[in-house]
Formats: sequence, structure tokens, C-alpha cells
Amino acid sequence: MEKFINLAHGDGGELSHRLIKDVFVEAFGGGNEALFDAATLNIPGGEIAVTTDSFVIKPIFFPGGSIGKLAVAGTVNDLAVSGAKPVYLTCGFVIEEGFSISDLKRIVTDMANEAKKTGVTIVAGDTKVVERGSADGVYINTTGIGIYEENIGCSLDFEVGDAIIVSGSIGDHGVAVLAARGELGIDSPVYSDCASLNRMLGEVLHNTNKVRIMRDPTRGGLATTLVEIAEDFQLTMKINETDLPIKEEVEGVCDLLGFDPLYLANEGKAIIILDNKEKEKVIDILKEFPEGKDAVIIGEIIGRGKGQLLLETPLGSKRMLNRLSGTMFPRIC
Repeated sequence: MEKFINLAHGDGGELSHRLIKDVFVEAFGGGNEALFDAATLNIPGGEIAVTTDSFVIKPIFFPGGSIGKLAVAGTVNDLAVSGAKPVYLTCGFVIEEGFSISDLKRIVTDMANEAKKTGVTIVAGDTKVVERGSADGVYINTTGIGIYEENIGCSLDFEVGDAIIVSGSIGDHGVAVLAARGELGIDSPVYSDCASLNRMLGEVLHNTNKVRIMRDPTRGGLATTLVEIAEDFQLTMKINETDLPIKEEVEGVCDLLGFDPLYLANEGKAIIILDNKEKEKVIDILKEFPEGKDAVIIGEIIGRGKGQLLLETPLGSKRMLNRLSGTMFPRIC
């Protein structure tokens, strides 16, 4: 088999057939189903959730993950925070001529391993090859399908006093990817938090019906995600600066480079807003999982009618936080 992708891998001929058979079917399985243009799936009756996402991260391999692991985890998490149980995944690849096939195998192996861990099945895909210089190695597009279980999900019935929980330290992914680029001369021991959260969040939803909303704070970070929730539902929310879970290494890099960890991307964290009476029970559930061992309550809903997010400082003063304006660095998710 060739060592690098060339344009003939995308023309539908013999090389395309061998690429699909030796790389994708080898990793994802499918057998005779891979011979057809569509997958036939058994979906239980009721509502389904569908999400789609594209992944263009640079570098494609980084401490704690790869574009392959990220593509599965990111899609699974979009379904999970919506209250759905992830079931199926499709994936489309845009591959640049000259890309290493060994690296491609590593990527799809990461995808297969993460899919197996989460319990989802990769059922369909597509591959396109573009001329050298037309892409940055490889891009991946995914579609995820999930099912809503009866009486399980988020209510959106917000009340003043509802607690805001984040499932762990923030900014890890952004710093890990930034350091992996080697462009700014920093060396950081931080690993990306890239992880699938469906089992953990499913356990939360199965043990309380008082969750108002869940979100994963990816691009734009914790602050942008909370501002979006506040504006969408006309809530006034307050978070406490002293309660924010930020690793010393992340804070050190941010201080050095002038970044704000509140706006750095995360790929394995969840925001959960829920009835204040249920917060301790949910914290205990989260801490039973490796991905939630550092879960903490960071704030609460303090009013309605204004879509704003306030940060309370250690001195007791408050300032309003806005969405991320512009970008601190490109290609992070």
C-alpha cells in the first residue's frame, strides 16, 4: 500500500477502494454494509437528536488527543449536553495530497477507540482528496445521531437561585494545543481535556429531573458559553472568580501571554445549570467519573429579565463579562 495520499485516492477507482478497505473499514468495521451508499439503522421510536460539526485543528496530534479523538468526542458531547443518548456517527474526510497514510491510520484508530469507549457506532463516511496546498493535512466532518429517552432530559425551567456547575478545570485544551504548536516558545505540561462525557452526563440525567440546561464550553470558552445562555434565556448569572477551577500551569501560561482562561477552549468539560437543592447530589455523581473528579459549583442565577453574566472578584466587586471578541489564536477545535 502507498505511504502517502495522492489524487488518485479520491477518484473512486482502485486506490479509493483500497484506501476505504484498508484504512476506514479496517478501523470502523461495517463488513457488507460498507458496499452500499447508505447505512440502514434501527432507531427506537420517539425523538432523535442530530448534530454536525467540522474539525480543522492544528496540530492534528496534541498532548491528550488528536483530530480523530476530538472529532468523536466533540460530536458525542454535543449530543450528550442536549440530553440525548449518542448512538450513531458518520464522518467525512477531506485529505490533502501527500498526507501520510500512517498518520491517517493513527487518526482513524483514535476515532475507533473513542467510539468504542462511548458506545457509538460509526456507520457511514466519505473521503475526498484535494490537491497539495488546498488543505492543511486533513479535515474531518461528522454527523451524530442520538435518541431521547422518555422522561430524561433538560427542562429549561430556570429559577432564581439555580446553581451553575462546571465539571472540571477550564482552559486545558487551549493551552495544550497552543504549546504543541511550538510557535510562541512555551513548553507546558498541560494535556488537553479532550474526552467524551456521555456516560457521565447520562448518569446525571438518570438521577435527577432538575437539570435546566447543559452545554460544553468549547470555542469561546466558559465565559462565552455562559453569556450565550444568559442572553438566550434573559437570565442574570453570577460566577465567583475564587471558585473557578484553573490549573496553575494554565494560569501561568495565560499570565505570560496575556490570555484569559475564561475564554480558552475546552473539549472535555460540561456546564450544568440545575435546581440549587440538587447541586451536591450532582457534584457527587460527577466526581465518580475521571472526567468529573474536579467538578465544582462556580455560581448561580441571581435574576431574570436581563441577559448578562457577572464575575464577582475576591474583593466583592462585580464586572460584566461579554462574548469572546475576535480570536486569541486560530484552529483550536
